[in-house]
Amino acid sequence: MNKMHVGKESAWLLPDAIEEVLPPAASQLERLRQSVLEICALWGYQQVMPPAIEFLESLLSGSAHDLDLDTFKLTDQLSGRMMGVRADITPQAARIDAHQLKSAGPTRLCYTGTVLKTRPDGLGNSRNPLQMGAELYGHAGVESDIEVIALMVQVLQAAGAKDLHIDLGHVGIFRGLVEDAAQNADNETRLWDALQRKSTPDLQVLMGELSLGKQQRDWIAALPDLNGGPEVLDEAQIRLAGAGAGVQQALSALLAITDAVSRWLPEVTLHFDLGELRGYRYHTGVVFAAYVPGRAQELARGGRYDSIGAVFGRSRAATGFSTDLKSLLSLNDAQPPVPAAIAAPWQEDAQLRQQVMDLRAAGEVVIWMLPGHEFTPTTLGCNRKLTLTTDAGWQVRPV
Repeated sequence: MNKMHVGKESAWLLPDAIEEVLPPAASQLERLRQSVLEICALWGYQQVMPPAIEFLESLLSGSAHDLDLDTFKLTDQLSGRMMGVRADITPQAARIDAHQLKSAGPTRLCYTGTVLKTRPDGLGNSRNPLQMGAELYGHAGVESDIEVIALMVQVLQAAGAKDLHIDLGHVGIFRGLVEDAAQNADNETRLWDALQRKSTPDLQVLMGELSLGKQQRDWIAALPDLNGGPEVLDEAQIRLAGAGAGVQQALSALLAITDAVSRWLPEVTLHFDLGELRGYRYHTGVVFAAYVPGRAQELARGGRYDSIGAVFGRSRAATGFSTDLKSLLSLNDAQPPVPAAIAAPWQEDAQLRQQVMDLRAAGEVVIWMLPGHEFTPTTLGCNRKLTLTTDAGWQVRPV
């Protein structure tokens, strides 16, 4: 008896970190989705709609292999092969660019769609976000990074974001220092882990164990301290002076991006953290994330991930960003629109039906008041109703 009772009680419950969107938020979300896609279209980004499920080897190929733990897996009953529900649309867009479109020049793609994760990215995050993103393929210069950052800012501002802060970093700095120190992949991972944990004592002990030279230790040890405003880049040029070409190229790229973003988007605050290595195995250049004050979680993230299409037969430069549109709904504190529907009585009247069709064709919401229910126009969300007049037929009147 208790088991049956518990079953009925829990039948309507959703899994942890899985949510649905109800009225009126669902309509607001759809309007936001359409508005951000229109912004992308005005920038020349073409929309794609990848499938929600693919063969596993396609979803997790190359640098997307890091998504393995986030991906729900199942067996295809038609082929017997393993399939995965997408946890990120970015690798799918890269497959489309490399294998389907095969353009010789830059390609700009955008998308929206639900993804599913086995675990949330962070505390309070969703496992079924409505991902929106834009990707630019085929251009390796900082100009495409600047374009993508500027597009991301416009999308977030359209969603209601104010006082945006952008965190900037570059994985090429740490990667260049490790290459200069001739460390193997295992030691690189250990150094990366210590930096990610912001553990300076552990980092010092580890560098001692790896027998790094003093200059190399000083360079790597400087990374956790190099965070703050644009002045950090000046300090980095001093503290990393003499480091290899990869490090210097990464710093030059950050300086160029900073100069452009400061001119294009003077209202945006820039912050730098050269020890931040989010997506280190995935990204190859600049990395960035957008925040607003009072909100710990990032609004959007992105960066450069060159060569992502190599596994699909075409190694292409690539940069882009993504966000969860559902999480952006809370940015807009505007009140929902006042109901503006029209109630129509349920009657067998040809003129009434024609009037309803004409009103809907003109963009009005018309709701039939079905018989057998005690609904009033107001309870249906209507502020007007169709009323039969003796001289002018059916007319729209205030409730």
